[in-house]
Amino acid sequence: MSVPRIRLALRDWDHLVPLVTGRVRTRGFELEIESRAITPDVLREPGLDGGETSFSRYALGRGDGDDRLAGLPIFVMRGFRHRCVLVRRDSGLTTGKDLAGARIGLTGWPDSGNTWTRAILRAAGVDLGGIAWTVGPLTAGETGKDRVGTRPLPANVTVTDESLVDGLAGGRYDAIFTPFMPDEMFTSAGRFRHLYDDHRGAELDYFGRTGFVPGIHLLALRSATVDEHPWLPSALEEAFEESKRHWLARRRHLADTTPWLLAELEAATRIFGPDWMPYGAAANAAMTAAFCTELHEQGIAPHPIDPEELFA
Repeated sequence: MSVPRIRLALRDWDHLVPLVTGRVRTRGFELEIESRAITPDVLREPGLDGGETSFSRYALGRGDGDDRLAGLPIFVMRGFRHRCVLVRRDSGLTTGKDLAGARIGLTGWPDSGNTWTRAILRAAGVDLGGIAWTVGPLTAGETGKDRVGTRPLPANVTVTDESLVDGLAGGRYDAIFTPFMPDEMFTSAGRFRHLYDDHRGAELDYFGRTGFVPGIHLLALRSATVDEHPWLPSALEEAFEESKRHWLARRRHLADTTPWLLAELEAATRIFGPDWMPYGAAANAAMTAAFCTELHEQGIAPHPIDPEELFA
């Protein structure tokens, strides 16, 4: 019998390097991982068996009865969101509550990350309907991203082609939400700062309340591929888990990615335990349920989504 060849497309996350380089090998099938600059649209590329997929877009599709994709509880992208709110350096805004009634730019409306960031404001008692939202690119010239989804936008959401960075610098926004930092955030003369000065402390408090680090992108397979190879989801979870373990072990040994990476790895283990980004449905049940609640409460999903159906 021929060995199945499975083709996936993902961004170049560090924890996938052992799989990509062959240091970790799959058993019973060949795995080809293509590195992409942006998240692929698995359903629009006939040659793909699966790939990195937006958690929100996957959940919304499942909630609408679209079962063409089978999501795996392998969250290849996850992270806290307090760090993702930027204001001008001279701004007097310092907390989520301060954004009530504000003008906020963000990089996509139904995006998973921005859904989690809006959840921070909701938890602070901010009325999302009282904010003037503008969806647009972080910097000029960015293309290729679906920023609005398929559903009508709320009345208080507009769309622009102007860069959010320019809008924030020019005073047209009070804050912007972005998962990726503008280059000037890594200089000593940047015009912006994080809303939460101690965003690490705010994120630790968040983890203490919720018990999870938000999941943003997951691995999804074509359902037709799963029907053909029903053993594949568990085999991929095993392979991705092994790759993650191997990557972490090497980082603990070769800890010079940053001057203080070793201290960060030690601190993370004390706070989160041996794995801050666990895979598996059970390990992510609380996070998945919280996310489905936010999609509905924020009006992105028109009806409640059963979290148990996402990884059935």
